[in-house]
Amino acid sequence: MALGLPPLNFKPQCSSTSTFSSSSTNYRPAVILPVDSPCGLGNNTGDYKKLEFTLQEYGVPTVVAKVSRIDWLRNAAGLVDPNYWKGTLQPRPVLDWYLKRVDDAVQEAEELAQGAKLSVIGHSAGGWLARVYMEEFGLSHISLLLTLGTPHLPPPKGLPGVIDQTRGLLYYVQQHCKKAVYTPELKYVCIAGRYLQGARFVNDSKVAVESMATIDDDQQVSDVAVVKNKTDSTPVSTTFQARFVGQGYKQVCGEADVWGDGVVPEVSAHLEGALNISLDGVYHSPVGSDDVSRPWYGSPAVVEQWIHHLLN
Repeated sequence: MALGLPPLNFKPQCSSTSTFSSSSTNYRPAVILPVDSPCGLGNNTGDYKKLEFTLQEYGVPTVVAKVSRIDWLRNAAGLVDPNYWKGTLQPRPVLDWYLKRVDDAVQEAEELAQGAKLSVIGHSAGGWLARVYMEEFGLSHISLLLTLGTPHLPPPKGLPGVIDQTRGLLYYVQQHCKKAVYTPELKYVCIAGRYLQGARFVNDSKVAVESMATIDDDQQVSDVAVVKNKTDSTPVSTTFQARFVGQGYKQVCGEADVWGDGVVPEVSAHLEGALNISLDGVYHSPVGSDDVSRPWYGSPAVVEQWIHHLLN
């Protein structure tokens, strides 16, 4: 049974330093894992420079894993693996290069930590890749995994028109990575954005107000807490944009008419056993966003809503 907490008040006009200051708080060093799509490709280190700067303003020593856009071409190695075509791909060896970059960043952050533990911040597929890293490299030096718009759940099997974009990787994560258990020693915090509700291409003249992510008694949600703020989300209209985005949502969770951040559905970005949080008006990516009309998870006013989870 989920515990209801007071909703977060998303206020884009707030500055990133209005609530906390580095002089009065003590933050763990953080490692950012840069990715920008559910299947694990897209962004580079430079796309997270502004987030890095924002965290440093709070006094959070921050390291971003070094990834360039051309690096993602390495994933093409998976095309020669028969498991890719079967939809049973495993993270290694195809993602060894990325896991090595993460480990390099973690080691750099450990030098800054001087014996303290670290926070790992995974954006999009970076969140489930962080779970793979923790499974393969250990987690004794990590005290927080915070995910931003991460598709934690694989898409349902057998649905017409739904193709697993990870070609089996998320099924592997679900089956082989440790389950999330929110404890004082290792906290799991999963943040979902509610930027736009999708719509079906057909039979969508009346779009449902609530999405699959509504908390029901029989739904798998965290036993820790669910924080939801549904008062100011973008009003739903059955536009081409809603239909287009809905088709993307369908590939991730099997449903089109659900709320999400424009790329990842809200229901997919929550993880059973974690502290699950939903924020209204938050877009998926730093690419194509701005800090006022289309803020993303790393915009200063949004960071203000989750920065306290990085406290020692």
